[in-house]
Amino acid sequence: MLQGGNVLKFEVALLIVAASAVRLLGSHDVAASEEQSTRPVNIYSGDAEVAKEGASLFNQYCSHCHGPWAEQGERPRDLRRLHIRYGDDAISVFYTTVNNGRLDKGMPVWKGVLSDQVLWKIYTFLETVQAEE
Repeated sequence: MLQGGNVLKFEVALLIVAASAVRLLGSHDVAASEEQSTRPVNIYSGDAEVAKEGASLFNQYCSHCHGPWAEQGERPRDLRRLHIRYGDDAISVFYTTVNNGRLDKGMPVWKGVLSDQVLWKIYTFLETVQAEE
C-alpha cells in the first residue's frame, strides 16, 4: 500500500508513462497519414472508359517491353503483378519508376515525354489487369 509522498510519486510516474504512450501512438498515426498523403493518387481509378484509353496508350508506349495488353511472361516485367509484388505501394512504385526510369534494367525515363494524365490513364488500365495470385 502506498502512503503519502509515495502516492504522489506513483501518480506522477503514471502520468509520464501515459503521456509517453500517447505521444508514441500519436506519432505513428501522423507518420501513417503523412505516408498516405505523399502517395500519388490516380484521379481516373475505376473509370472504365479511361481504362480503355489507357490500354491503347499502354500498347503504344509500353508493349514493346511489357507485352501487348500487359501480357508478358517474364515476372520482372509482368505489370499484371504490381499489386502482388508491391501491395498498397504499387501506385508509388509505378509513378516513381515510370518518371525516373530504371536505366540499369532497361526502363527509360518517361518524365517529360509522357504527361501525368497519360501515365494515370495507363495505370488505370493496369489496375484492370492485376493478377490475383
